[in-house]
Amino acid sequence: MNELSVAIPDPQVLLSLEPEELAGKILFVLRKHIENSRQPEHYFVLANLLSELWPTNYLPNYQPPYPPELQKQINLANGESWGWLIAQSLLVPAGTHGGTDSYLLGHRALKFQDETEFAAFRVSRMLPRDCLHPRIADKVWAAFLRGDYDMAVLQAMKTVEVAVREAAALPNSVLGVPLMRTAFHPSTGQLTDTVCSFGAKVALVSTHQPSSGQCLDFKENGADAAQSSMRTRSRCDV
Repeated sequence: MNELSVAIPDPQVLLSLEPEELAGKILFVLRKHIENSRQPEHYFVLANLLSELWPTNYLPNYQPPYPPELQKQINLANGESWGWLIAQSLLVPAGTHGGTDSYLLGHRALKFQDETEFAAFRVSRMLPRDCLHPRIADKVWAAFLRGDYDMAVLQAMKTVEVAVREAAALPNSVLGVPLMRTAFHPSTGQLTDTVCSFGAKVALVSTHQPSSGQCLDFKENGADAAQSSMRTRSRCDV
């Protein structure tokens, strides 16, 4: 896996990457192995690939591509990324064609055209479509894949408002926080939970208050946007 040290020559940069980010680099290193091989199928063993980074060489003044004192940390980082590739079915067990620790690149792994396409796949894994309520899935997921995280969260919150307004039979003129406070008012709210204590009802109002009218600023933070979008799932079923 010497190609990895060419792609990421600075060991501190390698160690700073998240497992899924380093996984993309490893994936295309493996793809390059296949392109340069004449074998119809290529099996990969993590231990063998790591040994390429730390070869035994008795030539005078030879140095491995990364500092030897970072070997444990770099091997751990590669192992975590290897596990992520397996979890996404991008690496699949070779079965009877190889040893128990041998893997093949899966069909999806062979389809990525470049690292940009892989990055889009990686982002999509933050927000699985089936985790979204059917009422918001199409618009929210499409915006999320485009990297338009503010719009993804805004679309989710707008759908929650519509669902609450319909369930509470309130006029279209009632919007945002006033809508939620009216619908979930501890004493008079059409959607308040009559079984809960008064304190629990007050707390429930705050959890249903949307972000409309506020400045959404998720920018490139897909993880926060994914969490906010998924939290709206139960709120669409009021």
